[in-house]
Amino acid sequence: MAAIDPNTVRATIEGRLKTEMDSSPAYDVVFQNMPYTPTPASTFLQCLVNFGTSSYLTQGDQTGSDNLLTGVVLINIFSAKGVGPGENLTVGKRVRDLYNRITVSGVRFDPPTGPEVLATAAPEGYFQTQVRMTFDTFEEL
Repeated sequence: MAAIDPNTVRATIEGRLKTEMDSSPAYDVVFQNMPYTPTPASTFLQCLVNFGTSSYLTQGDQTGSDNLLTGVVLINIFSAKGVGPGENLTVGKRVRDLYNRITVSGVRFDPPTGPEVLATAAPEGYFQTQVRMTFDTFEEL
């Protein structure tokens, strides 16, 4: 087998979220390095996939050895300001249920944290919560 392709891992994570959020009720999902202008007072999600540490699982060279790659997924949920947290918590539950302790295409997700309310929303003018989870995947060389 070959080294992990980060784009394949990213596509697995993002594709799962996009498919879920296209179902009713549907919400826009924005991914890293994507232009997006939100509609005022709309609800939308932002998905950020960050690769982190790698570690040896077995000894060996560039063949016949195994590695573990760990990362974190941040999913920001934005909704209208001044109407309470209800919609964010409902969407946050959907996100948690989507990834909670499952393995998809070799990507294993840990239990999510959140939805946690963030004090300062970015972009401004929205109420923002965040769901975070770590993931890992195995690399067989």
